[in-house]
Formats: sequence, structure tokens, C-alpha cells
Amino acid sequence: MGMFCYQCQEAARNTGCTIKGVCGKDETTAGLQDLLIYNLKGIALYGERLYKKGKLDNATGRFVAESLFATITNANFDNERFTKLINEALTIKKALKGLVSFPEPQHECATWFSTSEEEFSLKAAEVGVLATENEDLRSLRELIIYGLKGMAAYLEHAAVLNQEEIKIYGFIMEALAATTKDLSVDELVNLVLKTGEYAVDAMALLDKANTGAYGNPEITEVNIGVGNRPGILISGHDLKDMEQLLEQSKEVGIDIYTHSEMLPANYYPAFKKFDHFYGNYGNAWWKQDKEFTSFNGPILMTTNCMIPVKDSYKDRIFTTGMTGFPGVPHIETGKDGKKDFNKIIEMAKASAPPTEIETGSIIGGFAHAQVFAIADKIVDAVKTGAIKKFVVMAGCDGRQNGRNYYTDMAQQMPDDSVILTAGCAKYRYNKLNLGDIDGIPRVLDAGQCNDSYSLVMIALKLKEALGVEDINDLPISYDIAWYEQKAVIVLLALLYLGVKGIRLGPTLPAFLSPNVVKVLIDNFDIKPIGDVKSDIEAIFNTVTV
Repeated sequence: MGMFCYQCQEAARNTGCTIKGVCGKDETTAGLQDLLIYNLKGIALYGERLYKKGKLDNATGRFVAESLFATITNANFDNERFTKLINEALTIKKALKGLVSFPEPQHECATWFSTSEEEFSLKAAEVGVLATENEDLRSLRELIIYGLKGMAAYLEHAAVLNQEEIKIYGFIMEALAATTKDLSVDELVNLVLKTGEYAVDAMALLDKANTGAYGNPEITEVNIGVGNRPGILISGHDLKDMEQLLEQSKEVGIDIYTHSEMLPANYYPAFKKFDHFYGNYGNAWWKQDKEFTSFNGPILMTTNCMIPVKDSYKDRIFTTGMTGFPGVPHIETGKDGKKDFNKIIEMAKASAPPTEIETGSIIGGFAHAQVFAIADKIVDAVKTGAIKKFVVMAGCDGRQNGRNYYTDMAQQMPDDSVILTAGCAKYRYNKLNLGDIDGIPRVLDAGQCNDSYSLVMIALKLKEALGVEDINDLPISYDIAWYEQKAVIVLLALLYLGVKGIRLGPTLPAFLSPNVVKVLIDNFDIKPIGDVKSDIEAIFNTVTV
């Protein structure tokens, strides 16, 4: 079996990448990722039993989460890093094997061991996605695994802020182990929904970690222009990295700018106290080749949403956390739990200031605490009819031309509607002048993709305030854009909460078999996005001429 990967929205021909990933990863990297997942399943078979005995430790759970995170689309392209993770996984698996005895024969992923990189390559070719021959079982197993990858990202962000829950790690063991067992379609569908349930717990944990460390996001006007000093551009999602970079770079004559999903860092009170935190530079992840070039200074990639590095900036980009790219310097966490960003800071001091690519400002910071603070105003606007509809347009942005749909939707929606957003999908419309309703902006940005939890909290608050029985009776429609696995886990969380009628685009996931799509349509009324005119008519019950 050669390469086969269909975990992201860019899967070739909406079927799967078989020679090289559209993301840029090659067959060797894809195989190492498959082998890592295979060994994590082996760890999970032991970890599941340990958890039931109350003997699973956070360190094992966190290793599995970190490793899952490393395999997310556009996170890590470095084969040496994956080989190292596989070796660590084998060491952990061997240790767990000594703690747990099984009365029955186990899946081979629990008993396979090797130290030969040649054997790694041979085994990788056997254990990829297509190893599950039944299309529907494969689809559901991969849906669970991709959901776990997204959940793992959120858990790692929480863990670096010292927030962990063993019950969530225990569930990851249960779910990964389940993908090796002879479960029925119905049992796997139930596990998909259980994955959504734990997704809500994971997002709540991360929300607690972020707000506990940095305060509740607040309404903020963010500068999108540039200053006249050199700067460092920080991209990805990790707020702990942001904190350390700001602390280490103050009073040295440089500025810090966020990029893509780091934009919401501008909303947190703890970061606003730094005078050299200038604003946001650029747009969503897929424009980084041009924007990293024009920024002129060094770039720090903290998490996924990294494209293969271009020559125009390869000598001034750094990775950290679970990201990696061959030949790019990687900044590790020290034994004291801190990272040393001095090399980046020194490089910035000798760099030219950023080239200006736009001017002005954008408004964000509408996470749940901030929205609750103005809840009376929002509820009154709904009751008086000033706001007739909320449309959740959260999720990911991407390169495909079809994603212009989301810009066109935002521009053509009625003036009495409000967009609720989180994730980099917002870059399709967050710089449009869409106005406000009685002082309430028509785009309410809750933050990063993981801040989709805020959108859930807002919906539940509206349900309570408006006295409706069912979340689906609210004046809220869901028009979600997806790209990678963190969007998958947000989708599973919404399905667990019973949300129906979600539109998903720009395409339905390639990893959903026709029969699994039918299950989602029959049970949750999931549908692909259509054309803008038809979707607006359906969402707003209007007929346009």
C-alpha cells in the first residue's frame, strides 16, 4: 500500500492524496504519521485497561495527545521528528505492556516492536487508512481518529497552561483502542457522538485554561497596519508561546504582531499591558507565503497551519511545539518549562520593519463572557426583531476559490442578521464594512477555532433567555467552513449537542462514505453548502428576485 491520506478538505479530487499531499507532505512523511498512529493505538489498548484500574497517568495521556497533534494537517513535515516520536511511542508501549496482562490475543499494534527504520518503512506501508477494507467501518474509524486529533490539539494548549483532566485522556485511550476492535456501524456511530461529548469537555478545559491565565477576552479594536520598528510575527494558536515571547522581547525596540489564528491574542487583557504588542499582520494561514515574505522580520510558528517553507523567508522562520519542517530551527521547551526566544529577538532587532499591506482596524473579542455582558442588549434586539437571525460561520479558511461563497454570503445576508464566528474562516469577511445593529457589530468574533466553545455557550444562553425548549428552535443557522481536524471535532461537538441542519463546505469530507453521509443526513440533516442565492433563501425564508 502506498500513500493514502484524506483527512483534510483538500484531499485530491475529494477522494484522497496518493502521491504527495496537497498540503505538501510526501509519501515518507505520510507513512511515518500512519505508523505513529498505529503505535498510539497500541498504547491505547494498554492505556484503556490502565484507566479502568485508575492507573493511567497524565504523562502517558499527554504523550498520546501531543503525538496526535503532530499528525494534524500542516503541523509537522519533519521525518526526523516523527521517527523520534515513534521510538518514544514504542518505549512507552513496552513499559505499559509490562503493567497490563491480556487474557486474549491482542491486536498486532499492541505487540509490534522494532528499532529498525527500514522496518518502520515496511510496516508503515501496511498500516495506513486503507488497512480497514470495509468502506463504512473505515469512514467511522477515521472520523473518530480525526476528531481525536482535533481534541488533542485543544488538550495540548490546555496542558501547557497546567490544565489537564485524566478522564479526557482516558476517553482518548478508549476511542483509539475501539478503532482496532470489531465494532458494528451502530457502535461506532455512538462512539462518534461520545467523541463530540468529550470535545465539549476539552474545549471547556481550554477555555478555563486561557481565561484563567489571561483574563476574559474583551471587545477590542485591533490595528492591522504597521509601525516603523522591526517586528516578530507569531502565527499558530499557542497563547503560552505568545506570553513568553512578549515577556522576553519587551523594551528592546521591536514590536510583536499576530498572524492568522493568533489574532485573538489581541483580545486578552493580559497581553494588552505590553506596549510593544502592535496588532495583527495579514490574513489566514494560506496566504503566509506572501505575507511572511513582506513582513521582513522573523516568524514563529507555534502550531499547525504551516505551509511548506518558501525560500523567501526560510532563513528567518522558527518552529516550536508540535510543528516542524526540515532545516527550520526548532525551539524546544527547557527543563524549567520555559522557551528561550532570544535568537528570534536578536534577528528581529537587525531586520527591516514590516512592509505595509493594509491599514485600519478590525473589531473582535466576543467570547462568551463579553457576549454575556451585553446579553440583555442582544436579547432585546432579538425580541424587537432588530436581529432576526444569527448565522454561525465558524471554522477554517483555505485556498479553494469556492470559499468565496463565505464572503458572498456575508455581503448578501439581510441587514437584520448577525454572523457568529470563530476560527480563521472569519478572514473571508471580517474586514468588510457590514455595519452594526443598534451598536452590535454584525460580525461577532469569538476568537480561535477552539473558541467555538464560546459559540456553544452563547447559543445555550440565548436558549435560556428566550425560553425555547430546543437548541434548534433558536433563530440560529449553521454554515460551517472546514479544512482540518480541529474543525472536525467542533462539528462532532455540535452533533453531540443535538444541533441539526448544519451546512458544511466547501465540500463534504472525503472520509465520509456515502452510507455514513446518509446516517448524518437522516439523523442530523447535515447538508453541503449550495449556491449563495439558494442558501440565503433557505436560511432566511426569503425569495430574492
